[in-house]
Amino acid sequence: MITPDTKDWTWVLERSCPDCGLDTPAVVREDVAGMVRANAAVWVELLAGERDGLGRRPSPDTWSPLEYACHVRDVFRMFDVRLGLMLAEDGPLFANWDQDVTAVEERYGEQDPAAVAVELAEAAERLAASFERVAGEQWQRTGNRSDGARFTVESFSRYLIHDPLHHLYDVTGVRY
Repeated sequence: MITPDTKDWTWVLERSCPDCGLDTPAVVREDVAGMVRANAAVWVELLAGERDGLGRRPSPDTWSPLEYACHVRDVFRMFDVRLGLMLAEDGPLFANWDQDVTAVEERYGEQDPAAVAVELAEAAERLAASFERVAGEQWQRTGNRSDGARFTVESFSRYLIHDPLHHLYDVTGVRY
């Protein structure tokens, strides 16, 4: 059983992550699109590995590499939707998303790694292209989570990139 993550990870906008090593505040917003693509390429490579190992959890309370990859795919999808809202609406409120419920309902651990690799790469490309289209004052447009966290597109880009990079660390142990 996976214990739900209830941490408020917005602290990564203020300081480096001691686990994965990403200095999130130093990330250049224009670099995020390339970072998304590079991250996706590593996930695709990991998903090409031996199938049995991909679905194996290192412990009962830790996702398998396949489950993490499904999560990253869905993060890319969700962040693209949220970015679109931020650019189209004034201060949108993001719908709640329970990543743990999604993992169970979508049966992450039973998905086909080859299909996940394709979907993850497609979602990453859409998100990267969306970030590449952001210009000028759009970086200061805002969006809000239901817990009160408020993002600009710029802070949102930095917050986003920590998630898939941190999950690569979770799976590989390699710091950014």
